[in-house]
This record gives sequence, C-alpha cells and structure tokens, in this order.
Amino acid sequence: MSTSEVDILIIGAGPSGCVAAGYLQKQGANIKVVEKSKFPRLVVGESLIPRVMDHFEEAGLLDSLNKQNFQKKPGARFIRGQVISIFDFSKKFGEGWDWTWQIPRADFDKIMTDTLIEKGVDISFETTVTAISFEGSDSITTIVDKEGNESQIKAKFVIDSSGYGRVLPRLLHLDKPSKLNPHSAIFSHVKDINRPAGVEGTQISFDVLDTEVWLWVIPFSNGNTSLGIVADTAFIEQLAANGDTALALKKAIQLSDFYVKRFAGTEFLFDPIHLKNYSAAVTKMYGDGFALTGNSSEFLDPVFSSGVCFATESGILAAKLAWREINGEQIDWEKDFTHYMQRGIDVFTTYVKEWYTGNLQTLFFHRPENLDVKEKVCAVLAGYVWNEENPFVKKHNRVIRSIAYMLENNKELSDNIEKTYQ
Repeated sequence: MSTSEVDILIIGAGPSGCVAAGYLQKQGANIKVVEKSKFPRLVVGESLIPRVMDHFEEAGLLDSLNKQNFQKKPGARFIRGQVISIFDFSKKFGEGWDWTWQIPRADFDKIMTDTLIEKGVDISFETTVTAISFEGSDSITTIVDKEGNESQIKAKFVIDSSGYGRVLPRLLHLDKPSKLNPHSAIFSHVKDINRPAGVEGTQISFDVLDTEVWLWVIPFSNGNTSLGIVADTAFIEQLAANGDTALALKKAIQLSDFYVKRFAGTEFLFDPIHLKNYSAAVTKMYGDGFALTGNSSEFLDPVFSSGVCFATESGILAAKLAWREINGEQIDWEKDFTHYMQRGIDVFTTYVKEWYTGNLQTLFFHRPENLDVKEKVCAVLAGYVWNEENPFVKKHNRVIRSIAYMLENNKELSDNIEKTYQ
C-alpha cells in the first residue's frame, strides 16, 4: 500500500475545509484535502452571515467568490402573521461586515475548490477515509478512492472538516447527544416564477408558522429559491407520512399565509431532502494531532444561519493553530480552540433555545421596537458572537429571558434595560 506524507491532512472540502486549506496554502504548508463527494454536490447551508466574509478574505477566496454575483444579503426578515421584523446588518452594534450572500451551495463550494486547485492545493474527490491511527507525533490515515484503490497518508496534523460525515467523531467514538431538543427539516429548490420585483423578490425570510415551526425562503441570483420547513421532529414526521417529502413541503407552504400564493403549484427542482435530528455535539473538539471543525464537531440549528459561520471560524482557527504547532510552538488547544469556539457556540445555543421557548420571538415581534435592543441582537445574528462589549453576547444566558419577561408583563423597558445589561 502506497503512503504519502504531508504537513496537514484536511478531511472535507466544504467551507470549513476550504478556508483551512486556503489559509495554509498561503503559508506554504504541504497539505492534502480529501473529500468523499463528487463536486458539485447538493448540501444545506445556503444562507451566510457577515462574519464569514472575514474568513473568506483571510483564506484568499473572497475575490473569486465575489466575481460570481451571488445574491447579496444585507439582512434578514422574520415574519409572524401580520408582524414583520427586519434586521439590517448595517445597523448593528460594533464593527464588522454589513452584508454577505445567499448561495446555492453546490455552485459556491465548487468555486472555492476550483480556486484552491488553481492555487496548487491537492484535492482528491470521491475519496473516503476508512481508518486513522496515531503513531508518535504523526497520524496514518487510510483512504479509498473511487476506483477502490487503498492508500495511506502520513500527516503531522489532521483537521476534520467533514461536516455531517463526522469522520473522526465516528472513528474515534467522540459523538455525544446535543443539548438541543430534536428538530428536523425538509427542503428543496424551486424556479421562483412568481418572484416579485425589487427587494421583496430577493429578501431572505423566516416565516414563523408556530413557535417551533417555521418556513425558510432563500432567493438566489440564478432565479431559483430554496424553500425549507423546520419543526420539532414529531411534526416533520407527521408531515412526511409514508416518506413523501414532496407532499410534506407542499403542505408546509400551504401553512404560510405570506408565501402560499407566490409558491402555489411550484414544482421542486429535486426531491425534497429530509434532514432528521440534525443537531450534534462531541465529547472533545481536539486531541493529539487532530482538531474537529464545523459540523463535524457541533451543529445547532438553521434558524439563524450560524452553521457555515462556525464552520469557517473553527476551520481557519484550527489551521492557524496547527501550523504554529507543527512549526514548534506550544499550543494550548483547550484555551485557544475549545474555549474560544465554545464561547460563540454557547451564545448561539442560547439564542436557538430562546427562539424555541418563544422568548426571542417576543423580542423580535414586540411593537414598538426598541432600536437599542435590535442593534445588539443584530450583531449576534451577523455572527459577531465573540464581541463581549455587546451585552447580548456577554449576558446572553439571561438578557433575552429578562427582557422578554418585561415585555410580556408590560413593564417599562427603558427604565429597566440598563439594569438588565449590568
């Protein structure tokens, strides 16, 4: 069996693996990327948030992506009945990008990998990792290509960016149950033949049908739109009785007063995909010679589009730390990787939990709006969840619940809000 040697092996060529590879290629590292799928491939995660733009820029991918004219996303809209809450990323607390993209991931990911290949990065598609062992300071990873040929890769470090494949968590038995209640989703794409002109036609929206049930609408610049229903798993299973995902998604569209006319009778471009109990977690995010990034470590919920952000944040951070380590620097992975990532994960976990309790929905849909609260929440929705100057980051575990209580009990928010922040 043949064996090749690299500095760093990256498993997975999605956003996390690509930003890691882009960064490492710029440093002159000898890297190898292995990807199980053939690109382009269909995957969820089509709504980005502004924080990811920092990562694409640092990884040298931003220019190539910017040339593709993906649909610009300047904010997000949440709908509940007749009440509409719009978050404008240019009106948020603190610094940071004020726009990002809505993307067909098949096209988006292929552009990234094509760019990396042009830069000289070695990427093997349709290649599966079947085993890994650690010998001293190196790892030996066994891979099988599409022809069934088996080979090995010796690496000083392995970054697992395998997403839902969760390669190392499976091989090293690192999976653990998520802290979040089980939710599932069904989604597809449609030709948006009834798309309105102007902003309304391009606006990403989350239509709240019930406290735990919502429809996503993500328009793309190619004229197609992604439609998805998210709910507790029992509700989704009921919708998709007999495994008919197309009928389930059509039923979901019928539940939306806002979108039922726009998407009535629309044909799906592919059989709707059913994602079951998608939240995931791990017992640890790193070990001697490896780190887990993106969905391979933790995935929360699509409601605030945080998945790709955590993928790229952890991917580029793991690449930086791994490169420093193999160049002789002592790295405190617990502090610099796990604790750092966990701070951001904890913030978004709170927001996801408080969305499904209804407390965050109370903040979003209460009228009149409090612009100070809205700006601080908007910074979180933009992905700047490590900025602890923002009290909605620093005090995330109590500020949403406290303000929701004030609003529901008709207490004067302006008189109490400073106390809540302290």
